[in-house]
Amino acid sequence: MSGVTMSERASGEKDALLRRLLELEERRIRMFARASSLPLLTTTLTVQQLKLLVLLSLEGDMPAHELAAKAGVGVATLTGIVDRLVARGLVRRREDPQDRRIRRIDLSEEGRDLITEFRDAGQRQHFAAFARLDTETLAGLVRGMEALCAVLEKDVPGNG
Repeated sequence: MSGVTMSERASGEKDALLRRLLELEERRIRMFARASSLPLLTTTLTVQQLKLLVLLSLEGDMPAHELAAKAGVGVATLTGIVDRLVARGLVRRREDPQDRRIRRIDLSEEGRDLITEFRDAGQRQHFAAFARLDTETLAGLVRGMEALCAVLEKDVPGNG
């Protein structure tokens, strides 16, 4: 007898699989990084400008003071950033219909298109790679991703 219990052997196998999964994920990220990053590498937007565009794409339009708080900047700083984004046609300001003193900030159509371009850049390459896999392999990947998403969703506050 080797002195290794079935539980220890299973735990060791799981640890090895987890390490291999992390290695493969890092490898996948490196291979797709160029296609996914190209739009970001060619943009002339600042990190703060990108941050605001992403926040607006995730949260939707919001009052300027709320956007400033979420972005971690002061309202005066936000005003300058938004001014530059408005000048580029990526965001728009409008009065709040309930309180005309409040200015709401939202992505313009051009801003939404830009965020979509950033998001979709790597997805096209991923889809092309997935399309070259056989049906059985794709089904296994789908099962694995569904299981991973189910576990991750349990970690999201308010989901369970």
